[in-house]
Amino acid sequence: MIRRLRERRSDLLALTAQRAAISPLIVVAVTAAAFALAAVSPLDPLAAYLGDNVQFAGAQTRDAAAQALGVDAPWWQAWWHWIIGAASGDAGLSHTYRQPVLDVVAERLPWTVGLSVTGLLLALATAILVGLVAARRPGGWADRALAGVAVVLSAVPTFVAALAAAAIFAVGLRWLPVAGGWEAGQDPTAGSVARHLILPAVVLAASQLPWMALVVRQSVLAAHDSLPVRQARARGLPRRTVLSGHIAPVSWTPLIALVGARLPEVIVGALVVEEVFAWPGLAAATVDAALGADLVMLAAVSALTAAAIVAGTWLADCALLLADPRVTVDA
Repeated sequence: MIRRLRERRSDLLALTAQRAAISPLIVVAVTAAAFALAAVSPLDPLAAYLGDNVQFAGAQTRDAAAQALGVDAPWWQAWWHWIIGAASGDAGLSHTYRQPVLDVVAERLPWTVGLSVTGLLLALATAILVGLVAARRPGGWADRALAGVAVVLSAVPTFVAALAAAAIFAVGLRWLPVAGGWEAGQDPTAGSVARHLILPAVVLAASQLPWMALVVRQSVLAAHDSLPVRQARARGLPRRTVLSGHIAPVSWTPLIALVGARLPEVIVGALVVEEVFAWPGLAAATVDAALGADLVMLAAVSALTAAAIVAGTWLADCALLLADPRVTVDA
C-alpha cells in the first residue's frame, strides 16, 4: 500500500486539487438553487413563523417578521446575505428550533454520520461476502440464492423495508427498540445507542446492498472465467491464492466506483430511515425546516449534503486510483 501511494501520489494530488477547486462552486450552486426553489414554493414562511396569529398580525408585525426571516428581499439577495454569513461562521437563526443553525447541525450531524457510515459498512461487508460465495462456487445454489435475494431487495422501497422491520422485530417480536436513539427518560449510553442503531443500520444497508452485491458478483464471475485466473488454476495454485491474488484485485474496482456514484442515494436513504425510526439526526430537522419554510436551515442542510457527496466521491476516487493502476485522473 505504501508503494502504491508513492506511485500514485501525483495523481492523488491532482485529483485533490481538482475537487478542492470545484467543491465551493457546487456548494454555492446548490444553496442558490435551494433559495430559488423556496421563493416559488407554496409554503409561506410568515405563516409558518407566526402560526395561528398570522391572520391577526398587523402590517407592522408582518413587516418585522419578514425582515427577521429575510423574506422581505428577493431570493438572490437573501441567498447572498446567507452565503456571506455562512462564510464567516454565522449560518443564521433557525426559526423552527429558535436557535442558531450551526448549533442544530452540530447536535444532529454526528447521529446522521454514524448511521450512514454503519449502514454503508454493513452493506460493503455483506456485498464482499456475496462475492466470496460467488467466487467459491460460481453458479452454485448459494450463489443463485443470494443473487435472487438481492434482486428482490432491489424492488423494495426503503421506507417499506423500514416499516416492515419495525413491525416485525420491534413491535411483533420485541427484540429491538422501535424508535429513538436511546431509552426514553435516560441519558444515552454506548450500549443503548448501539441497540437502537441495529434496526436503522440494517435497513439502510439492505437498501444499498442489492446493487453492491450484484456488481461484486458479476465482477467476480467475470474474473473467475478470465485468462489469468484460468492460467493460475492450471499451474496448480491454491484456491485461496487464486482468490486473493487474481480475483479479488480486479473485483473490488467496480464496487468502489459504484459506492462513489451512489453516495447521494445513501444520504437520501439515511434520511428516510431516520424519519421512520425517529433517529435523532438531520432528517427530522430537514422535514421540520421544509414544513416551516425555514430557509436558512434548508440551505445549511443542502450545503452539507453537497459537501458530503463531494467529499465521499473524492474518497471513492482516491481508493479507485489506489486499487486499479489503469485508472487515471482524467478517466
